[in-house]
Amino acid sequence: MKFVDEATIRVEAGKGGNGCLSFRREKFIPKGGPDGGDGGEGGSVYLEASESTNTLVDYRYVRHYKAQNGEPGKGREMYGKKGEDLVLKVPVGTTVIDVDLDEVVGDLTQAGQRLLIAQGGRKGLGNVHFKSSVNRAPRKTVPGSEGEFRNLRLELKVIADVGLLGLPNAGKSTFIRSLSAAKPKVADYPFTTLVPNLGVVRIETDRSFVIADIPGIIEGASEGAGLGIRFLKHLVRTRVLLHLVDVAPWDETDPAESAQVIMDELQKFSPKLAERERWLVLNKVDMLPEEERDARCDAILEKLNWQGPVFKVSALQKQGTDAIAYALMEHLEAQAAAEAENPELIEAADIHRAQVEQEARERIEMLQQARRQARAASKAADEDDDDWDDGDVEVVWTHE
Repeated sequence: MKFVDEATIRVEAGKGGNGCLSFRREKFIPKGGPDGGDGGEGGSVYLEASESTNTLVDYRYVRHYKAQNGEPGKGREMYGKKGEDLVLKVPVGTTVIDVDLDEVVGDLTQAGQRLLIAQGGRKGLGNVHFKSSVNRAPRKTVPGSEGEFRNLRLELKVIADVGLLGLPNAGKSTFIRSLSAAKPKVADYPFTTLVPNLGVVRIETDRSFVIADIPGIIEGASEGAGLGIRFLKHLVRTRVLLHLVDVAPWDETDPAESAQVIMDELQKFSPKLAERERWLVLNKVDMLPEEERDARCDAILEKLNWQGPVFKVSALQKQGTDAIAYALMEHLEAQAAAEAENPELIEAADIHRAQVEQEARERIEMLQQARRQARAASKAADEDDDDWDDGDVEVVWTHE
């Protein structure tokens, strides 16, 4: 199944049914009076988070959704049937944005969570509602109202506790395979990961966390190069970032400079995301001579002026990976306990996440706008080439 993490759709709620204008016409019942019934309510449109889907691909091909209209009222005080609600299933982690208002409508972060996005139209009233002692034969009715409609952008962000950062071939896919049951593609060339991968790291039966691996970031990613800028938004919901650095690159590049590339691109993409707690993981230490490992790793840390947590591992040999897993589990549990004692921490985290999402959205929109302008300029240049007049140049076709 194709992984699609963005889609734009239009939703329309159903129209309310009109009220009925009717009078009783029965034998032996003179002056029966009004009996026009009400119309039915229009159907509403809901989005519901579901664990059975993990992509928005369906909404790329069908973009217009409409709930059922309410039926009109009938005589004999018969009310119209309510229109059926329309429930659209989306993956857990979907953010819903009103395109016209440029505001977030809601965030579906739990399976089964349901969000009303378009209210159905109100029912119309039949003439039975308007009879009175001074108006025995009312001819007044009320039509049903139109349902709401919205243009929405759906943005999927995977829900994970820990996110992996790193250049292509830093060993992120191997790392997530060594910690969890996830089986992402692993190969000896860059960009083997093309879509985010999730893995569950289970420490004990009732102790686990989710880790996300996104495609590698390259220099210039914040300007649209490579795949990383598109998927950096999937790190918005994480609590900890693991920055993997290849300490023995095949092209002999400086690992410290490579690590700095990631830091710079993260800062350009979202300064708030760059503030997220980040741990450094020096990977592939098994590729270094044992007597040189500590010195090489210390040199990298010194160049980066790194003050945070650091781990030296070999994801391929599963050396040191258990220590990271237990450290992450203890850190996440400590965070959860602190938030349980102080609800203000949850509010602060939500505010920070909202700021990160806003920065990410603005950055991605800026890049998309730049690409649209570049395509328009390229198209205009092609049209100018087509209009080129060769003047008096004579073209002679020859056959050999």
